[in-house]
Amino acid sequence: MNTAKLRVAMTGGTGYVGGRLVPRLLASGYPVRCLVRKAQKLRSRHWSGHANLETREDDLYDVKRLTENLRGCQVGYFMVHSMIASGRDYDRIDQNLAENFCQAAEKAGLERIIYLGGLGEMNDQLSPHLKSRRDVENTLASGPVPVTVLRAAMVIGSGSASFEILRYLVERLPVMVTPRWVSTESQPISISDVLFYLEAVLTSPETSGQSIDIGGSDIITYRQLMNLVAETLQLRKRLVLPVPVLTPTLSSYWIHLVTPVGASVAQPLARGLSNRVVCRDRRAAELMPHETLTAREAIESALRHESNNTVETCWMDAGPIPGDPDWSGGRVYTDERQAEVVADPEVLYEAIRVIGGGHGYYAADWLWRIRGVLDKLVGGPGLRRGRRDEREIGCGDALDFWRVLDAVQGRRLYLYAEMKLPGTATLEFVIESRPGTSGRCVLRQVARFRPRGLSGILYWFAVKPLHHFVFSGMLQGIKKQAEHLARPPGPGETG
Repeated sequence: MNTAKLRVAMTGGTGYVGGRLVPRLLASGYPVRCLVRKAQKLRSRHWSGHANLETREDDLYDVKRLTENLRGCQVGYFMVHSMIASGRDYDRIDQNLAENFCQAAEKAGLERIIYLGGLGEMNDQLSPHLKSRRDVENTLASGPVPVTVLRAAMVIGSGSASFEILRYLVERLPVMVTPRWVSTESQPISISDVLFYLEAVLTSPETSGQSIDIGGSDIITYRQLMNLVAETLQLRKRLVLPVPVLTPTLSSYWIHLVTPVGASVAQPLARGLSNRVVCRDRRAAELMPHETLTAREAIESALRHESNNTVETCWMDAGPIPGDPDWSGGRVYTDERQAEVVADPEVLYEAIRVIGGGHGYYAADWLWRIRGVLDKLVGGPGLRRGRRDEREIGCGDALDFWRVLDAVQGRRLYLYAEMKLPGTATLEFVIESRPGTSGRCVLRQVARFRPRGLSGILYWFAVKPLHHFVFSGMLQGIKKQAEHLARPPGPGETG
């Protein structure tokens, strides 16, 4: 296989690992074909305009379409994992998608499949999450196309679900009552080391058809990891009290309340923590020589990226984007407000796109916080999910309890509510230029809600009195900020 001319097909290019692997491969000179559900989700990625990148919309349930999209490529990365998007059905969905990918890879003439799986010995005690990863391995390997499997334990990196759980637990709880798994040994690995191995296998033909364990430099318990995080954050050593009665289900609900990670994601992860996940041998180092980071170095790197606001990808941005809601066939309640703004559309958009996260919503932030707490208590994401980047935002990004459906510079920001609601809700900001005017535009802010049954109708009228404080205040706050940004600096001021 001539690696200098490899064309790589990438599924999961908008996910946590895939979204970091694509730009790395592009920088190394590999032509990459990204297969995504919606091409617009890649639009906000800084590498989306790279000359060696080809983007094709695909549906992994459609084997014929998938085959055509794989044709002409030599290597296919299967980086799909449905756990975040699909809750308890992730194992069945992943199995179906793996079967389809295996069939399409054979028909398209792929020379190799590369898959990132999970560490853990196959036995009766293996968690459903890790068993699902192993089943996907076996399915991919059942066809004639050689498969390279890299098996990893916890991935430590800014924005990874496992690391977010660990960090938030340590930050928020000086005393932790935990399951017994805190004494389980693991071999966590930095996301930078994972990316190295995922690329290195392309130039290591001897890895074809192999399952290889990859891990960091340390074998460590989860309790020791928590202490390392506390030290790095300059916090006092956490008091950890393991108890036998705390089940994975109870643990997942507690994780949901304390961290940004929802119970549907936390539960399979918590079950997996009960398994010892340590590399069985050193074949990775022998086949692909590389000095991996220690657990401390990986934690320091992850926290540094978060503090510098340089998080490339985040677990919460994975998964499908809901389409524009179909508002036909039912009553839709609307709260529409507008304001004339003395600023250019580009400047006004700058003031809009920073909402949420640590910035807040320009007005009545205490009401937003209360709504976030209530949402958390009933199983929603709440406000703690925040946003990946303080300023940049793109289609598919998570923003507190919203999902970005569309983000067009200087024109539009369209948000879909993922909070627990008795209906469907969106919030839209539309910037309209005034004909014949310069330096002025109109901002339309539209909240829409389609109730589901009587409870939805009652909900709308219950919260309607608060709209003046929430929506009117937000509109005026955006207007004020945009006009402040547009105002030329006065004497002695800097721009």
